[in-house]
Amino acid sequence: MAEHLLQASRQRQVKAMTAAAGSAGQAAVPLLLCALLAPGGAYVLDDSDGLGREFDGIGAVSGGGATSRLLVNYPEPYRSQILDYLFKPNFGASLHILKVEIGGDGQTTDGTEPSHMHYALDENYFRGYEWWLMKEAKKRNPNITLMGLPWSFPGWLGKGFNWPYVNLQLTAYYVVTWIVGAKHYHDLDIDYIGIWNERAFDINYIKVLRRMLNYQGLQQVKIIASDNLWEPISASMLLDSELLKVIDVIGAHYPGTRTVKDARLTEKKLWSSEDFSTLNSDVGAGCWGRILNQNYINGYMTATIAWNLVASYYEQLPYGRCGLMTAQEPWSGHYVVEAPIWISAHTTQFTQPGWYYLKTVGHLEKGGSYVALTDGLGNLTIIVETMSHKHSMCIRPLLPYFNVSQQFATFILKGSFSEIPELQVWYTKLGKPSERFLFKQLDSLWLLDSGGSFTLELREDELFTLTTLTTGSKGSYLLPPKSQPFPSVYKDDFNVDYPFFSEAPNFADQTGVFEYFMNIEDPGEHRFTLRQVLNQRPITWAADAFNTISIIGDYKWSNLTVKCDVYLETPEKGGVFIAGRVNKGGILIRSARGVFFWIFANGTYRVTGDLAGWIIYTSGHADVTAKKWYTLTLTINGRFSSGTLNGKPLWKNVSVNFPKNGWAAIGTHSFEFAQFDNFRVEAIH
Repeated sequence: MAEHLLQASRQRQVKAMTAAAGSAGQAAVPLLLCALLAPGGAYVLDDSDGLGREFDGIGAVSGGGATSRLLVNYPEPYRSQILDYLFKPNFGASLHILKVEIGGDGQTTDGTEPSHMHYALDENYFRGYEWWLMKEAKKRNPNITLMGLPWSFPGWLGKGFNWPYVNLQLTAYYVVTWIVGAKHYHDLDIDYIGIWNERAFDINYIKVLRRMLNYQGLQQVKIIASDNLWEPISASMLLDSELLKVIDVIGAHYPGTRTVKDARLTEKKLWSSEDFSTLNSDVGAGCWGRILNQNYINGYMTATIAWNLVASYYEQLPYGRCGLMTAQEPWSGHYVVEAPIWISAHTTQFTQPGWYYLKTVGHLEKGGSYVALTDGLGNLTIIVETMSHKHSMCIRPLLPYFNVSQQFATFILKGSFSEIPELQVWYTKLGKPSERFLFKQLDSLWLLDSGGSFTLELREDELFTLTTLTTGSKGSYLLPPKSQPFPSVYKDDFNVDYPFFSEAPNFADQTGVFEYFMNIEDPGEHRFTLRQVLNQRPITWAADAFNTISIIGDYKWSNLTVKCDVYLETPEKGGVFIAGRVNKGGILIRSARGVFFWIFANGTYRVTGDLAGWIIYTSGHADVTAKKWYTLTLTINGRFSSGTLNGKPLWKNVSVNFPKNGWAAIGTHSFEFAQFDNFRVEAIH
C-alpha cells in the first residue's frame, strides 16, 4: 500500500497545489494516516467477465446553423492552427466525429446555410463551407467519422407546404444527392445520415431513404434517428420490425446522461447526437467533462457530439461562444483555445472508435465518476472526473443536485490488465486561476510493486486520465494576434473572379442566401455583385423572417454611415434595404429592431424601426424602378438619421431612439432576387 501512496504523494508535489494540499502530500506517512482515516472507495477494473459496449467516438457539430461562418475568412496560419486544435490527432480536441448541417437555405440558429439545390433543377456542390470543413478534418484525421443532417429544406421540396414529407421520394432523392455529391466532387465518404433535426420523423420516409441509399450503392451509409428525444422513435422501432432494421443508431439530444427503457430494448447503438451547447467557460468545460463520462455510465451512450464545434459567429447572436473553442474575429486573427478543447483531449487522445468500454464503470462514492476503455490489445485508458454541481451545469436539461467532496479512490486492475507496469497520467483542475491546470502531464504511475492497484486523492472539479498510451500531447502554437474590434471602415466591391467560397467575408445571412454573382449582362462596374438568390421561403426549422437579411460588423456600432449600390430585379413588387443598429439575429431575426432604409420598385421609399416593417418612421415617393442601379446611403448619428438616393437627400433628421447599437445589414423585402455592390460602412467611435 505504501508504494502507491508514495505515488500519490509524488503527484501532490508535481501538482504544486495550495500550501494546505501540499502539506498533506509531503510524505507517505501522514498520507497513509489520511488514507486510513479519510473516506474513500475501491474500484475494480476488470475484463474477465467480457467487455461493455463498443465506443463510437466524441465529436462536434458544425452547423445548425452557420456556426463556422467566420472561420473560413481567417487568414493563414491562424485558420490552419484552429483546425489543428480541433481535428489533428494527439494535438488538441482530436475529434473522432464531425457532424455537419446539410444546408437547406433556412435560419437554423445563428444564420442560414445554403442548400446544394436552391431550386428544383439546380445542383451545386461548392456552396457554403461544410464541404471545405469536412475536407480539412479528413486531411488531419483520415479516420474521422462524417455525419450529415438537415435542419431546414429548400422550399420547392414542400410543394407549397412547410413540410419535407410531402413527396418522400423527392426528399430522399435530395438527401442522397448530397451524399453522392460529397463523394463525387470532394471524395468525402459520409458515414451517417440523419432525418430532420429536432423535428418530426416520418416512418415511411426513413424506409424510402434506406431503399434509395441501397439503390445508389450506398449500403455502407448508416441511418441515425431521430435527432430529437428518445421517444417516440424507440417505441416506433419496437413496433415496426422493418423500421428497427433500417435504423442503425438512435440519436437523442441533450439527454441529461439518461436514456429510456425502450431505447435499450432496441439493442441499437445509443448516441447523444447533440449535447453541450454551453458557454465555453470553466463551467461549460465542467459540463462537458461530466457528460463525456456519465452519458455512458448512466445512459449507455457510446458517442457524444457537442453543439458546436467552434464559435465562429458574431458573439451577440443566440448562444454566443457555445463552441468547444472561440474563433469569431477573422479580421484580427485572434482566437481562443478554450477549456473544453482540453477536456475533450482527456478522452479523445487516449481512445478510438472501435475500442470498448469495460463493464466496470461507475460513480465514485463521494461524487464524480470513472470510465475505462480498452482496444482489446492490452491498452487501457481510465478517465476519472469529479465535476461539482455548481461548476458543471449544462445549458439543459436541469441538473438535479449532487455533492462532490474530497476522497481517496483506489483502483485495482484485474483480468488482462493486472500485469500493466505503468500508466501515463494527464490532469486537469478547473476553477481558481491559482490552482487551474488544463491537460497537464504528471509523472507516470508505476504499478509493478503495488499488485496492480493505485490510489488517487481526488478533489472537486478535477479530471484524470490514466492510460497505457504514450502518444498524448498538449499541442500549442505561438499566441495568436490580440483581439481587435471589427474595422470601423469596411468596404467590399465583391470583385472576385473565381471565389473560393460562395459567400462574401463577414456577411452573416440571417434569412435568405447572399452569394457572389457574375452579371453577364453588365460588363461594366457591376459585373461582380452580391446577390440574394432565394425566390421562395424555405421549409423552415426556426422562425425565418419574411424578408431576407444579412448582417455584418460590430454589434457595438452606434453612429455610422452605410452605403451600398442596389439593384431590384422584381418589377412593381420588389424591395431592398440597407440598415444600421440591427439588434437581433439568429432564431430571433423576425423581431429585429434597427434603422431600415427601404426602396421599392413601385417608386416609393420607407424608413422603419424594425425588419418586419411595423414601425414606420417616414415614407414617400422616390424615383426608383426595377432593373436599374441606385446608390443608397444611411447615416445614423445619436438620435437622428438621414438617407440619400444617388447622393441626393431623400429624408433627414428622422428621430430614432431605439436601439442604441447593432450591426449593419442589407436585404430584400421578400424572397426575391436582388443585387448589392460596392458596400461600405464607416462607424464613428
